Amino acid sequence: MEVQGKIKLVGDTQTFGTNGFRKREVVVTTEEQYPQHIMIEFVQDKCDLLNNFQVGQQVKISINLRGREWANPQGEIKYFNSIQGWRIEAAQEGASGQGMPPMPPADAFEPANDLNEEDHDDLPF
Repeated sequence: MEVQGKIKLVGDTQTFGTNGFRKREVVVTTEEQYPQHIMIEFVQDKCDLLNNFQVGQQVKISINLRGREWANPQGEIKYFNSIQGWRIEAAQEGASGQGMPPMPPADAFEPANDLNEEDHDDLPF
C-alpha cells in the first residue's frame, strides 16, 4: 500500500527499553477533497530513511498496516493498529494521476453527427 501527500511533521528518533528499540514518526497530509493527516511510524533501521526529508516536501510512502492484540491486567482484550512505513521517496510534482496521461478537454473531440434514431440502443441485452 502507499500513501501520498505533503510532509507536515518529521519527529525525532525515540529509543525505548534496554534493547534499544527505535521509532520515528512522520505526519503526511493527503491532497484530496477531505485532506487527512496520517501518522506513519518508521522503526529500527528504517528511522534513518527520514533523514533526507523536510516539512512541506511531497512524498510517496510505502506502508504496511499492523495490528496486535493486548490483554490488560483485568483480562480485557484490546486491539491496536499502526501504520508502518518501509520506504519513502520524493513524489513527482503533479503526479496525483498515478501514471495516467492527462485527459484532453471535451472540445478536442468531434461530435458524432451520423447517428440514426434507431441506432441508439445497440446493446445485445
